[in-house]
Amino acid sequence: MKKLIDFLNELEQRKIFFTLSKHCEDYVMVEVVVPSERWEIEFSPDDVRIEKFKSDGMIFDEHEINTLFENFSD
Repeated sequence: MKKLIDFLNELEQRKIFFTLSKHCEDYVMVEVVVPSERWEIEFSPDDVRIEKFKSDGMIFDEHEINTLFENFSD
């Protein structure tokens, strides 16, 4: 728990916005969005897992909405 609290305090000190959520039984997730990246940091009593998502800078117009639905719906 100390690692989680220390991390949250560091984010606050650096004025980096974050949200907290819980998706897995033993983990609390800290979601952070910074320019061109999104981080998912999961904390458990024994482990820390980090996943980073980086933008390639590509911007799409409204026609991409159809592609998103075609690729990611049942």
